[in-house]
Amino acid sequence: MTAKVWDVVIIGGGPAGLAAAVYSARGGLSTLIVERGLFGGQIFNTAHVENYPGFPGGLSGPEISQRLEEQAREFGAETLLAEVLEVELKGDPKVITTSEGEIRGHTIIVASGAGARKLGVDGEDRLIGAGVSYCATCDGAFYRGKKVAVVGGGDSAVEEALFLTRFAEEVHLIHRRASLRAAKILQDRAFSNPKIKFHWNSVVTEIIGETKVERLRLQDTDGRTSELPVDGIFIYVGQTPYTHFLRGQLPVNQRGYLVADETTETPVPGVFAAGDVREKVLRQVVTAVADGAVAAVMAEKYLAHIAG
Repeated sequence: MTAKVWDVVIIGGGPAGLAAAVYSARGGLSTLIVERGLFGGQIFNTAHVENYPGFPGGLSGPEISQRLEEQAREFGAETLLAEVLEVELKGDPKVITTSEGEIRGHTIIVASGAGARKLGVDGEDRLIGAGVSYCATCDGAFYRGKKVAVVGGGDSAVEEALFLTRFAEEVHLIHRRASLRAAKILQDRAFSNPKIKFHWNSVVTEIIGETKVERLRLQDTDGRTSELPVDGIFIYVGQTPYTHFLRGQLPVNQRGYLVADETTETPVPGVFAAGDVREKVLRQVVTAVADGAVAAVMAEKYLAHIAG
Protein backbone atom coordinates (compact mmCIF):
# COMPACT_ATOMS: atom_id res chain seq x y z
CA MET A 1 0.00 0.00 0.00
CA THR A 2 2.86 2.42 0.66
CA ALA A 3 4.14 2.74 -2.91
CA LYS A 4 0.89 3.76 -4.61
CA VAL A 5 -0.61 7.22 -4.38
CA TRP A 6 -4.37 6.97 -4.83
CA ASP A 7 -6.42 9.66 -6.50
CA VAL A 8 -9.12 9.31 -3.85
CA VAL A 9 -8.94 7.65 -0.44
CA ILE A 10 -12.29 7.30 1.31
CA ILE A 11 -12.33 6.79 5.06
CA GLY A 12 -15.50 4.87 5.86
CA GLY A 13 -17.55 2.31 3.98
CA GLY A 14 -21.07 3.42 4.84
CA PRO A 15 -23.57 4.79 2.30
CA ALA A 16 -21.67 8.08 1.93
CA GLY A 17 -18.30 6.41 1.42
CA LEU A 18 -19.64 3.76 -0.94
CA ALA A 19 -21.55 6.31 -3.02
CA ALA A 20 -18.40 8.44 -3.25
CA ALA A 21 -16.52 5.37 -4.45
CA VAL A 22 -19.13 4.66 -7.12
CA TYR A 23 -18.78 8.18 -8.51
CA SER A 24 -15.01 8.51 -8.25
CA ALA A 25 -14.23 5.03 -9.62
CA ARG A 26 -16.75 5.43 -12.42
CA GLY A 27 -15.01 8.72 -13.25
CA GLY A 28 -11.75 6.86 -13.80
CA LEU A 29 -10.07 7.85 -10.55
CA SER A 30 -8.08 5.28 -8.59
CA THR A 31 -10.18 4.81 -5.48
CA LEU A 32 -9.58 3.08 -2.17
CA ILE A 33 -12.18 2.67 0.60
CA VAL A 34 -10.80 2.10 4.10
CA GLU A 35 -13.38 0.51 6.40
CA ARG A 36 -12.77 -0.73 9.94
CA GLY A 37 -15.78 -3.03 10.22
CA LEU A 38 -18.79 -3.94 8.10
CA PHE A 39 -19.48 -2.16 4.84
CA GLY A 40 -22.75 -0.28 5.06
CA GLY A 41 -22.09 1.48 8.36
CA GLN A 42 -25.15 2.04 10.55
CA ILE A 43 -27.53 1.08 7.77
CA PHE A 44 -26.22 -2.49 7.95
CA ASN A 45 -27.88 -2.79 11.37
CA THR A 46 -31.25 -1.46 10.17
CA ALA A 47 -33.89 -4.12 9.67
CA HIS A 48 -35.99 -2.30 7.08
CA VAL A 49 -35.59 0.93 5.10
CA GLU A 50 -38.85 2.00 3.52
CA ASN A 51 -38.14 5.64 2.62
CA TYR A 52 -35.25 5.25 0.18
CA PRO A 53 -36.57 6.63 -3.13
CA GLY A 54 -37.20 4.19 -5.94
CA PHE A 55 -37.75 1.07 -3.84
CA PRO A 56 -41.45 0.72 -2.96
CA GLY A 57 -41.85 -1.87 -0.24
CA GLY A 58 -38.39 -1.04 1.07
CA LEU A 59 -35.16 -2.95 1.42
CA SER A 60 -33.24 -4.37 4.36
CA GLY A 61 -30.19 -2.48 5.57
CA PRO A 62 -27.81 -5.33 4.72
CA GLU A 63 -29.26 -5.52 1.19
CA ILE A 64 -28.65 -1.81 0.58
CA SER A 65 -25.12 -2.19 1.96
CA GLN A 66 -24.36 -5.16 -0.27
CA ARG A 67 -25.69 -3.46 -3.40
CA LEU A 68 -23.67 -0.31 -2.78
CA GLU A 69 -20.49 -2.28 -2.14
CA GLU A 70 -20.97 -4.41 -5.25
CA GLN A 71 -21.59 -1.33 -7.37
CA ALA A 72 -18.44 0.39 -6.10
CA ARG A 73 -16.35 -2.71 -6.83
CA GLU A 74 -17.97 -3.04 -10.26
CA PHE A 75 -16.50 0.32 -11.26
CA GLY A 76 -13.06 -0.60 -9.94
CA ALA A 77 -12.97 0.76 -6.41
CA GLU A 78 -10.72 -1.24 -4.08
CA THR A 79 -11.22 -1.84 -0.37
CA LEU A 80 -9.07 -2.24 2.71
CA LEU A 81 -10.30 -3.51 6.07
CA ALA A 82 -8.30 -1.50 8.57
CA GLU A 83 -8.57 0.96 11.44
CA VAL A 84 -7.45 4.49 10.65
CA LEU A 85 -5.08 5.54 13.42
CA GLU A 86 -4.05 9.03 12.33
CA VAL A 87 -3.82 11.26 9.31
CA GLU A 88 -1.60 14.00 7.94
CA LEU A 89 -3.76 16.13 5.70
CA LYS A 90 -1.44 18.98 4.76
CA GLY A 91 0.41 18.92 1.50
CA ASP A 92 0.30 16.39 -1.31
CA PRO A 93 0.08 13.48 -1.05
CA LYS A 94 -1.86 13.21 2.17
CA VAL A 95 -0.88 10.35 4.49
CA ILE A 96 -3.20 7.97 6.34
CA THR A 97 -1.72 5.65 8.94
CA THR A 98 -3.81 2.51 9.43
CA SER A 99 -3.58 -0.73 11.36
CA GLU A 100 -2.52 -2.33 8.05
CA GLY A 101 0.13 0.21 7.11
CA GLU A 102 0.47 3.61 5.51
CA ILE A 103 -1.72 4.88 2.65
CA ARG A 104 -1.19 7.96 0.50
CA GLY A 105 -3.77 9.88 -1.49
CA HIS A 106 -4.06 13.10 -3.44
CA THR A 107 -7.57 13.66 -2.02
CA ILE A 108 -9.32 12.36 1.09
CA ILE A 109 -13.05 11.93 1.64
CA VAL A 110 -13.84 11.57 5.35
CA ALA A 111 -17.02 9.50 5.55
CA SER A 112 -16.34 7.85 8.90
CA GLY A 113 -19.90 8.25 10.16
CA ALA A 114 -21.15 8.33 13.71
CA GLY A 115 -21.97 5.86 16.46
CA ALA A 116 -24.49 5.54 19.24
CA ARG A 117 -24.22 8.01 22.10
CA LYS A 118 -24.25 6.51 25.59
CA LEU A 119 -26.53 7.52 28.43
CA GLY A 120 -23.56 7.79 30.78
CA VAL A 121 -25.33 6.22 33.76
CA ASP A 122 -24.20 3.66 36.33
CA GLY A 123 -24.34 0.10 35.05
CA GLU A 124 -24.31 0.99 31.35
CA ASP A 125 -20.72 0.12 30.49
CA ARG A 126 -20.58 -2.85 32.84
CA LEU A 127 -23.65 -4.51 31.30
CA ILE A 128 -22.97 -3.91 27.61
CA GLY A 129 -23.62 -7.26 25.95
CA ALA A 130 -25.50 -8.45 29.03
CA GLY A 131 -28.73 -6.61 28.37
CA VAL A 132 -27.45 -3.19 27.30
CA SER A 133 -27.55 -2.77 23.52
CA TYR A 134 -27.49 -0.04 20.89
CA CYS A 135 -28.74 -2.26 18.04
CA ALA A 136 -32.17 -3.89 18.11
CA THR A 137 -31.60 -5.56 14.77
CA CYS A 138 -28.47 -7.23 16.14
CA ASP A 139 -29.82 -8.33 19.50
CA GLY A 140 -33.62 -8.25 19.37
CA ALA A 141 -34.06 -11.98 18.80
CA PHE A 142 -32.46 -12.71 22.19
CA TYR A 143 -35.46 -11.16 23.92
CA ARG A 144 -38.25 -13.38 22.63
CA GLY A 145 -41.07 -13.37 25.18
CA LYS A 146 -39.21 -10.95 27.47
CA LYS A 147 -39.59 -7.33 28.56
CA VAL A 148 -37.32 -4.65 27.13
CA ALA A 149 -36.95 -0.89 27.24
CA VAL A 150 -36.09 1.54 24.47
CA VAL A 151 -34.74 4.97 25.41
CA GLY A 152 -35.32 7.86 23.00
CA GLY A 153 -38.04 9.61 21.05
CA GLY A 154 -36.70 10.05 17.52
CA ASP A 155 -37.13 7.98 14.38
CA SER A 156 -34.49 5.42 15.34
CA ALA A 157 -35.95 4.81 18.80
CA VAL A 158 -39.49 4.34 17.53
CA GLU A 159 -38.44 2.23 14.54
CA GLU A 160 -36.45 -0.10 16.79
CA ALA A 161 -39.23 -0.25 19.38
CA LEU A 162 -41.60 -1.41 16.64
CA PHE A 163 -39.02 -3.95 15.46
CA LEU A 164 -38.62 -5.32 18.99
CA THR A 165 -42.36 -6.05 19.24
CA ARG A 166 -41.71 -8.97 16.89
CA PHE A 167 -39.91 -10.69 19.74
CA ALA A 168 -40.55 -9.08 23.11
CA GLU A 169 -43.65 -9.49 25.23
CA GLU A 170 -43.52 -5.82 26.25
CA VAL A 171 -41.55 -2.85 24.93
CA HIS A 172 -41.28 0.14 27.26
CA LEU A 173 -40.48 3.36 25.39
CA ILE A 174 -38.86 5.88 27.74
CA HIS A 175 -38.66 9.49 26.60
CA ARG A 176 -37.54 12.57 28.47
CA ARG A 177 -40.24 14.73 26.87
CA ALA A 178 -44.03 14.62 26.73
CA SER A 179 -44.16 13.89 23.00
CA LEU A 180 -42.13 11.98 20.43
CA ARG A 181 -39.89 13.57 17.81
CA ALA A 182 -40.29 10.72 15.33
CA ALA A 183 -42.13 11.04 12.01
CA LYS A 184 -45.90 10.93 12.37
CA ILE A 185 -46.25 7.67 10.45
CA LEU A 186 -43.94 5.99 12.98
CA GLN A 187 -45.73 7.55 15.93
CA ASP A 188 -49.09 6.31 14.65
CA ARG A 189 -47.73 2.77 14.35
CA ALA A 190 -46.25 2.90 17.84
CA PHE A 191 -49.38 4.28 19.48
CA SER A 192 -51.51 1.58 17.84
CA ASN A 193 -49.21 -1.26 18.92
CA PRO A 194 -50.50 -2.80 22.16
CA LYS A 195 -47.06 -4.15 23.07
CA ILE A 196 -45.52 -0.68 23.42
CA LYS A 197 -45.90 1.09 26.76
CA PHE A 198 -44.91 4.76 27.05
CA HIS A 199 -43.05 6.44 29.91
CA TRP A 200 -43.21 10.20 29.33
CA ASN A 201 -41.06 12.93 30.90
CA SER A 202 -38.70 10.29 32.27
CA VAL A 203 -35.00 9.50 32.14
CA VAL A 204 -32.97 6.44 33.08
CA THR A 205 -30.64 7.23 35.98
CA GLU A 206 -29.26 3.74 36.61
CA ILE A 207 -29.17 0.31 34.98
CA ILE A 208 -29.33 -2.32 37.71
CA GLY A 209 -28.18 -5.94 37.66
CA GLU A 210 -25.35 -8.13 38.86
CA THR A 211 -24.43 -10.12 35.74
CA LYS A 212 -27.26 -8.98 33.45
CA VAL A 213 -29.84 -6.22 33.23
CA GLU A 214 -32.60 -6.77 35.79
CA ARG A 215 -34.28 -3.38 36.15
CA LEU A 216 -33.96 0.34 35.45
CA ARG A 217 -34.17 3.25 37.85
CA LEU A 218 -36.25 6.04 36.33
CA GLN A 219 -36.74 9.65 37.36
CA ASP A 220 -39.49 11.90 36.08
CA THR A 221 -39.44 15.65 35.65
CA ASP A 222 -40.97 16.13 39.11
CA GLY A 223 -38.05 14.28 40.69
CA ARG A 224 -40.01 11.12 41.51
CA THR A 225 -38.09 7.86 41.11
CA SER A 226 -39.32 4.39 40.27
CA GLU A 227 -37.92 1.06 39.14
CA LEU A 228 -38.87 -0.80 35.96
CA PRO A 229 -38.12 -4.54 35.71
CA VAL A 230 -36.77 -5.36 32.22
CA ASP A 231 -34.49 -7.94 30.65
CA GLY A 232 -32.79 -5.53 28.26
CA ILE A 233 -32.40 -1.89 27.33
CA PHE A 234 -31.85 -0.45 23.85
CA ILE A 235 -30.44 3.09 23.77
CA TYR A 236 -31.15 5.62 20.99
CA VAL A 237 -30.30 9.08 22.35
CA GLY A 238 -28.28 10.51 19.50
CA GLN A 239 -24.92 9.95 17.87
CA THR A 240 -21.26 10.78 18.36
CA PRO A 241 -19.25 11.36 15.17
CA TYR A 242 -16.12 9.28 14.56
CA THR A 243 -13.47 11.98 14.27
CA HIS A 244 -10.95 10.88 16.93
CA PHE A 245 -8.31 9.93 14.35
CA LEU A 246 -8.23 13.48 12.95
CA ARG A 247 -6.67 14.88 16.14
CA GLY A 248 -7.73 18.44 15.53
CA GLN A 249 -6.64 18.61 11.89
CA LEU A 250 -10.14 19.59 10.76
CA PRO A 251 -12.51 22.00 12.51
CA VAL A 252 -15.54 20.57 14.31
CA ASN A 253 -18.57 22.24 15.84
CA GLN A 254 -19.55 22.09 19.52
CA ARG A 255 -21.13 18.66 19.02
CA GLY A 256 -18.03 17.23 17.37
CA TYR A 257 -19.28 17.13 13.77
CA LEU A 258 -17.00 18.20 10.93
CA VAL A 259 -17.60 21.65 9.53
CA ALA A 260 -18.28 21.45 5.80
CA ASP A 261 -20.92 23.07 3.62
CA GLU A 262 -23.08 21.53 0.89
CA THR A 263 -20.04 21.25 -1.37
CA THR A 264 -18.58 18.90 1.31
CA GLU A 265 -15.31 20.91 1.13
CA THR A 266 -13.44 21.34 4.39
CA PRO A 267 -10.99 24.20 5.09
CA VAL A 268 -8.12 21.87 4.12
CA PRO A 269 -7.68 21.75 0.31
CA GLY A 270 -8.31 18.30 -1.12
CA VAL A 271 -10.17 17.04 1.96
CA PHE A 272 -13.94 16.54 1.94
CA ALA A 273 -16.50 15.44 4.55
CA ALA A 274 -19.55 13.36 3.66
CA GLY A 275 -22.40 11.67 5.48
CA ASP A 276 -23.18 11.49 9.18
CA VAL A 277 -19.76 12.80 10.22
CA ARG A 278 -20.65 16.20 8.71
CA GLU A 279 -22.85 18.81 10.38
CA LYS A 280 -26.20 18.72 8.58
CA VAL A 281 -29.93 19.04 9.17
CA LEU A 282 -30.90 15.51 8.10
CA ARG A 283 -29.02 12.24 8.58
CA GLN A 284 -30.59 9.61 6.34
CA VAL A 285 -29.31 7.17 3.72
CA VAL A 286 -30.54 9.46 0.95
CA THR A 287 -28.57 12.45 2.26
CA ALA A 288 -25.49 10.31 2.89
CA VAL A 289 -25.33 9.02 -0.68
CA ALA A 290 -25.95 12.55 -1.96
CA ASP A 291 -23.00 13.78 0.11
CA GLY A 292 -20.83 10.99 -1.26
CA ALA A 293 -21.66 11.87 -4.84
CA VAL A 294 -20.93 15.56 -4.26
CA ALA A 295 -17.65 14.80 -2.48
CA ALA A 296 -16.45 12.59 -5.33
CA VAL A 297 -17.25 15.21 -7.95
CA MET A 298 -15.52 17.92 -5.88
CA ALA A 299 -12.48 15.64 -5.48
CA GLU A 300 -12.35 15.16 -9.24
CA LYS A 301 -12.47 18.94 -9.78
CA TYR A 302 -9.71 19.44 -7.22
CA LEU A 303 -7.49 16.88 -8.95
CA ALA A 304 -8.05 18.54 -12.30
CA HIS A 305 -7.13 21.89 -10.79
CA ILE A 306 -3.84 20.75 -9.22
CA ALA A 307 -2.95 18.93 -12.43
CA GLY A 308 -3.11 22.27 -14.19
